[in-house]
Amino acid sequence: MRKIPATMATQHPDNAQAAYFTGKRFLSAQDEIEECYRCFAELGVEEYMWDWEGKFVDEAVIDRLFNQYHDYFKEHQIGRDVFLTFRVPNIWIESSHKLPRAFMNMITAEKAANNYGFHEPPLFEVILPMTSSSDQMKYLQQTFSKIAKASEDIFELKTALRMIEVIPLFEEFSVLANAKTILQEYVDFLKQEYDYKPEYLRVFTARSDPAINAGFLPAKLAAKQAISAYHEFGEENGIKMYPWIGGGSLPFRGGINPENIEHSINEHKGMATMTVQSAFRYDYPLADAKAAIAKMNTELPKNLHDYERVSDAEKAQLNNFNKQVAASYQQTIEAIAPIINTVADKLPGHRERVQHIGLFGYSRGVGDVKLPRAIKFTGALYSIGVPPELIGSGRALKLAQETGLLPLIERLCPYIRADFAHAGHYLNRENLDLLATNNQDWATIRAEIDNIQSVLGIQIGPEQPHHILHRNFTSNIYQRLQLDEDFAEDVLKAAEIRKSLG
Repeated sequence: MRKIPATMATQHPDNAQAAYFTGKRFLSAQDEIEECYRCFAELGVEEYMWDWEGKFVDEAVIDRLFNQYHDYFKEHQIGRDVFLTFRVPNIWIESSHKLPRAFMNMITAEKAANNYGFHEPPLFEVILPMTSSSDQMKYLQQTFSKIAKASEDIFELKTALRMIEVIPLFEEFSVLANAKTILQEYVDFLKQEYDYKPEYLRVFTARSDPAINAGFLPAKLAAKQAISAYHEFGEENGIKMYPWIGGGSLPFRGGINPENIEHSINEHKGMATMTVQSAFRYDYPLADAKAAIAKMNTELPKNLHDYERVSDAEKAQLNNFNKQVAASYQQTIEAIAPIINTVADKLPGHRERVQHIGLFGYSRGVGDVKLPRAIKFTGALYSIGVPPELIGSGRALKLAQETGLLPLIERLCPYIRADFAHAGHYLNRENLDLLATNNQDWATIRAEIDNIQSVLGIQIGPEQPHHILHRNFTSNIYQRLQLDEDFAEDVLKAAEIRKSLG
């Protein structure tokens, strides 16, 4: 059985501060080669995501790593000791021209490893973002097999890779509920098409997009349901399951950060792998980031089978709850989307991304509401002093209390009070009052906060001096927004205080 990495560094550009090895916030595609090496050699991360989706990418990654850091990778073999995993484009959403390049890159990487006398194949897995059906996974598998055969026939590139491991990344709220069916259809396809039953499967669950589309609590609960469902699927099929959670530093996007590492590990029992995004690595002291990564590498494997099981009856209750909560949350987000987009447009980009605007996952008959990607969505709301964790959550908690679901939610989300307290430290009540003056939807958010406080018995608002400083910067941002003045410096200073851009 190959090693399953516990920690994966990603290229998500959520850092507020400069990378420690460049002194710059912005990392180019060329910088990512060095970043990859340093994540392995200095931070102790066990896997690095090479992201072909929505961004520019250095296609010579294997050659550069083997050439520039030969001695390190001679001792720490890619594909055996540390892992480089491609996130390939979802061709049903993004242009398909990069997918064949990614596949050929995997095949030629095997030849490069052979030339150096290194472990081969170094690359054998791909992550499929925004997976929504088993047909997409099947297509990748069949297409890779065709390309592998063609590369032998045309270029005489002999490859041991006849198949690849396709890792579905479930990002849509509705798809998570259907994950078991998708996995079953894919496993049945492998048996029928290749006479192959996988010994294990890695399955990736996103935290950011479900939160954008349905709200903070539904995203947390959907992730817990997914963990239980993945392990159920494994037991039913005799397949080892290694679930994976992708989250950022702020609670809305997962709350995975060095200061919160004990809670994160306990919160995600049943997960084999957790992501370590840019803010985790660059917005906290280097020693703290290293220590947290070492702890994850040690503790996550111990917790793989110690997770909260969700019964069928509980799933039905939670699904109904999540739908109700999502509807009210979406109504509010739709109404305040213009200011989210306005502020998000001013936030810096810290990677070489291809221009992309996410589509809000529903329509209310007045045209689709467009929103920025998760980091800028989250950063925009924090920048005006209204953390997105607070939107929709008061109504959700009140509903949970009234329907008797609160004990189940508290069991599945044991750190819910700490999450809301953390986000609530960055609330700017003055900004919210000003926003609510001419817009009832912002006034609704004020009522949400009252409900959170009363149901959970906590106080929402700044406590420490750095929270007050953050509030002051968000006041500057709001006032400069009214004056149509630049507020880029205030945005970055506020982000540095909360230790994440978004």
